[in-house]
Amino acid sequence: MTTAIRAPLPADPASSWGIVAHLPERSTTGAIAMGTALRSDEMLAALRLAAPGTPLRAGIERIMSARMGALIVVGSGPEVLAVCSGGFLLDAEFTPPRLSELAKMDGAIIVSDDCARIVRANVHLVPDPNIPTSETGTRHRTAERVARQIRVPVITISEDRSEVAVHVDVEKRMLEPTARVLARADQALQILERYKTRLDVVSTSLSALEVEDLVTVRDVATVLQRAEMVRRIAEEIEGYVIELGTDGRLVLLQLEELMGGVEDDRRLVAKDYYASGDDWDLGDVLARLSRLDDETLLDLEAVAGGLHLPARHDLDTAVQPRGFRLLHKIPRLPELVSDHVVERFSNLQKIMRASAADLTEVEGVGDARARTIKEGLARLAESSILERYT
Repeated sequence: MTTAIRAPLPADPASSWGIVAHLPERSTTGAIAMGTALRSDEMLAALRLAAPGTPLRAGIERIMSARMGALIVVGSGPEVLAVCSGGFLLDAEFTPPRLSELAKMDGAIIVSDDCARIVRANVHLVPDPNIPTSETGTRHRTAERVARQIRVPVITISEDRSEVAVHVDVEKRMLEPTARVLARADQALQILERYKTRLDVVSTSLSALEVEDLVTVRDVATVLQRAEMVRRIAEEIEGYVIELGTDGRLVLLQLEELMGGVEDDRRLVAKDYYASGDDWDLGDVLARLSRLDDETLLDLEAVAGGLHLPARHDLDTAVQPRGFRLLHKIPRLPELVSDHVVERFSNLQKIMRASAADLTEVEGVGDARARTIKEGLARLAESSILERYT
């Protein structure tokens, strides 16, 4: 099931249409059901071509304003020509008026991959009739079969229902008014802000526990869980930004502001605590975390499993950070130097106890940088503990 957000429609729907993919139903825990990406890369690429502000979108709006139907295939390779019959060759520059004029004919319109040229018009498409389809109308059945057979974007405009759909392989996305898409994006931004606030709280708590050497697997898994939830909501909003085209600029600015530092924090927490091995590296940890479904992500033991810790480690087992994350918070300290410091001292507690003279023995650390590290860690320790107990 999907949750539809009803927003006031503009007076002229044909002048303000945007593409939207439905947000999943909210779970009973209050967490947004995020799971795997709702759109493939191919679908996102197709939506980008048809986003507001593009010539293809302008052409679609003209067709809808004239209350006409159309079948548009985006792609002109040999695989497209193999399902084409009849029609006539154009190879003309793409313009919205030309597209709407050609839509007056019954056949399909073939445009180039980048929608820069109209290749053919009034084409009869002949896909494999054995390909299954859930559509009923002739135009829509043809569109779904073509999309499944040759994996190119196929856009259908329904004359009777004034609906527009994008087909890519087995995926289908309906076009809806931009106002409704913006409402969904705004709701997702509000959810992201709340989750980001919770992530900041558990991240600050983890920093204080690291300074006091009191970290457990549960604390680490909680931060990773929250960071992954935030990442998935942001990924959903990125899809809206693509779909909104020129109308999504403000959404993008808000997203970038909220997501500042989240990806680095997620990666560095994993880097601090995962058990490395010949068959398990940091990339494997992040990939496994990304593959967890919604229900599994709520299970801290499943999240902790991605760290590849020894079997004897449970959620209440104490663990020590290597120190990558706190070192990353020190201004103007390159990550390569942080790596050398951790390689030399092995964990955060030893780094914090190291003298300036000890630090200068590390590659890339001179007297000035050694003082910066000592003073930076001291400030971080003080502020983390104060924030935790205030």
